Amino acid sequence: MNLSSPSASSHPLARFGWDEGWEAEFSPYAAQGLVPGRVVRVDRGQCDVVTAGGTVRADTAFVTPHDPVRVVCTGDWVAVEPDGNPRYVRAYLPRRTAFVRSTSSKRSEGQILAANVDHAIIAVSLAVELDLARVERFLALAWESGAQPAVVLTKADLVPDAATLAYLVQDVETAAPGVPVLAVSAVDGEGLDVLAAVVAGGTAVLLGQSGAGKSTLANALLGEDVMDVRATRDADGKGRHTTTTRNLLPLPGGGVLIDTPGLRGVGLWDAGSGVGQVFSEIEELAERCRFHDCAHESEPGCAVRAAIDAGELPERRLDSYRKLMRENQRIVAKTDARLRAEIRKEWKRRGAEGRAAMEAKRGRRR
Repeated sequence: MNLSSPSASSHPLARFGWDEGWEAEFSPYAAQGLVPGRVVRVDRGQCDVVTAGGTVRADTAFVTPHDPVRVVCTGDWVAVEPDGNPRYVRAYLPRRTAFVRSTSSKRSEGQILAANVDHAIIAVSLAVELDLARVERFLALAWESGAQPAVVLTKADLVPDAATLAYLVQDVETAAPGVPVLAVSAVDGEGLDVLAAVVAGGTAVLLGQSGAGKSTLANALLGEDVMDVRATRDADGKGRHTTTTRNLLPLPGGGVLIDTPGLRGVGLWDAGSGVGQVFSEIEELAERCRFHDCAHESEPGCAVRAAIDAGELPERRLDSYRKLMRENQRIVAKTDARLRAEIRKEWKRRGAEGRAAMEAKRGRRR
């Protein structure tokens, strides 16, 4: 059977995101007798793939490179053998988007969390104090992935009054320019209809720390208790990992959802443009600084410092921007010898300027 013959809209995989673009990408593999499918779960060299004929178990031995960014991931579109025991994934199609973070190991490696995602939903619990710097970190990775981010403030029913909730939403909006911020409650259904409309018709990935309420939110969107849910600790609002693998699930209102395990560490991975997008107002201000290499500290004519002094830009935003830029620069430098040399050159230049300033100051004292 030629699986590329039906129109993309009537294809059995259309509800999982199959379209004319994927059909065109897959045509060389169709000529080889392979069948298309989407990875719904990966587990130790094996993956579950939904195909036109149903879900099959497949081995990834033929597409397992040493680079953890290039391994088969939940959300990938793959070319699978039509039969066999075991079946094998022979290739995966070029990814449109990829959510990648740095690994917790000391090696210079990234780790892919989800592929071909349209919406990156960052779940933040209102049961604990907001950590805006962590929200900005997630947003940087989301923008870098190519997906459209949205911040969902979960457990809104625990906020005592509407005024406080509005203040919290506004606080997050300041840290997330250009990003929708929704307050939702899986208990009373507040905001769920808006979120369902956002994720309908595409692929969404749920991201956040353990205890953020991702699995509860996933169940609410799915309309049934598919994901295991455990109570969070009262002391710190944290929970244990209820989701241990990344799972792709079709939504009743259209689109698919990838639920991920809670992330304790969220390191940047070559996310310079993502950081710039999160802090777009700082980068726009920096273009008006007198000096193109302004460090926004005490230089004359610094538009960023002027905005902070005028109360238009929180000092916290600049501190967070600097921290993420430094971290990203270190990550990139680990794999880029030329950049490492440029950083060392810049350190030497600044050191020489500092020493010259000290010598000049001593000379004036004498």
